[in-house]
Parts: sequence; C-alpha cells; structure tokens
Amino acid sequence: MSAHYRSVFAPGLFAGQVILVTGGGSGIGRCTAHELAALGAHVVLLGRKLDKLQDVAGEIVADGGRCSFHVCDIRNESAVQDVVQAMVATHGRIHGLVNNAGGQYMTPLEKISGKGWDAVVATNLTGGFLVARECYLQSMQAQGGAIVNIVADIWGSMPGMGHSGAARAGMVSFTETAALEWAKSGVRVNAVAPGYIASSGMDQYPQEAAPMLREMRGTVPAGRFGNEAETSAGIVFLLSPAASFISGSVLRIDGARPQVRMGWGQVAAPAEVQQRDAVKPYDGFHRYRVPKVFGP
Repeated sequence: MSAHYRSVFAPGLFAGQVILVTGGGSGIGRCTAHELAALGAHVVLLGRKLDKLQDVAGEIVADGGRCSFHVCDIRNESAVQDVVQAMVATHGRIHGLVNNAGGQYMTPLEKISGKGWDAVVATNLTGGFLVARECYLQSMQAQGGAIVNIVADIWGSMPGMGHSGAARAGMVSFTETAALEWAKSGVRVNAVAPGYIASSGMDQYPQEAAPMLREMRGTVPAGRFGNEAETSAGIVFLLSPAASFISGSVLRIDGARPQVRMGWGQVAAPAEVQQRDAVKPYDGFHRYRVPKVFGP
C-alpha cells in the first residue's frame, strides 16, 4: 500500500488555498480532506466530535499536509457564524467549501416523529445552508470561490429514509438557486450525489440492517459498491479550475443505480467484468478503512 494519497489530479493543484470540509472527521469527508491536503490545500475540518477531528488532522499532518479544525454544530447559526469568522480572520479568505456533514436513520415515514424529522432536515439541509451562506457573506461574496454540496441518491425516492430524501432534495434545489444568485460574485455552486458508497457511515446503521446493506451491491449495474476515493475525485474536480464553467449541476456517483428497472433481468455486472479498466475500483485513498459491516 502506498504511504501517500494517489490522486489523479496534478500535484499542487490547490496550493495556497483554504478549503473547509464539514463532516471531515469520518467517511467521505475524511477522504476528501486527505486528497485536498495532498494537493496542497490547507484543509479546515468542521465537525461535532473533537476526537475524530483530531485523529484526521493528525493523519493529514503525518502525511505532510496542512490541516486545522473547529468543533461546531452546523445547526447552530451563531456557532457557524463565529467559526467562519475565525477562519477568515486566520487565513484571510475561504477558497472552497465541501458541505459534507449529514446523517440520518432508517425508519418508515409513519414512524418518524416531528422531532426526528426536524433533526434530520436541520442536519442535512439547514446546516448546509448556514455554512454556505456564511462562507459567501464573509469571504466568497468579495473574493469568489467554489462550493460543493454533498447530497444523496434521491432519484426514485429514498424509502425508509424519507426525512433524509426530502432534505437532500431541498439541498439540490438550494444548489441550483445559489449557483444563480451567487454567480455575480464569481462563486460556483454544485452538488455531488453519492450512491451506494462503502464508507464508515454504513456502520452507523443498526446491526439488523447488515444483511440488507451487504446485498445492495446486487442492485447496482456496476456490480459493486463505490468507494470514498471515487466520490472524493468528483468533489475535487468540481472544486478545480477544470470545472470553471460548471455551476448549478449535480454529479451522480452511483454506478447507474437509479437507472435500474424491474424486468430488465440481470442487473449487476459479473465479477470478471468489474475488473475491466473503465469500471474497476479506483484505489486512491491509502488510509481507506473497509466498513465493519463488510468484514468477517
């Protein structure tokens, strides 16, 4: 295994840039923070759990990158305002935002309480809005920047997680509106919609969900789960100069999962096909951890 992140992007691509990654203490956020730091960015991690932020920051520094962190609940408006203000005071500006923090739990619609609904919407929609707004008001409005909002595979609904689906759909609409309203300031706003990604988030679901999670790969035309590095690559591209004419778009990273239709026959590509060059897994993240749910 390589001791460094194996990014497909040019070394130094984000040299001199400050990029905020919310939810950077685990999963896709952790991976993306590593890739951005490997490409020269000073990455600022934001999350609710100090120990996770410290661990990831330590990894990045050990790998030769630059990283700092702030503990913050993105649902708290004044806390978000204060953290962004502190970042701008320290670094001068914020070049990019990866709006990754989120979370949900499995339950059918009729069993979701009002409190539960509000908590998931606040985490996956309101919190992301607050962080993006403050980055815009306190830095990007005057100096430009790029925002990537992380949503989910909401096409065809999210049964069992309707609160999250509603919030993610709202974030897609917010992305499109912000791309229009903030273009005058030189700000691009896009979204990435991961499908079934084998990240640490899968270990947050109850143990009884494990068999279902393991079987989900059979419903993906690509025949497998995606990984964190494949998701991070899409995020990094949208932050990069190569995406300078892309705004208001949603990049799906899902192996064509939303295209599945009943009656089509075999959906998943066989194992030997999964290793063909165009579709084989991209093993970019040197510190990737296989979710426990897929272990022995």
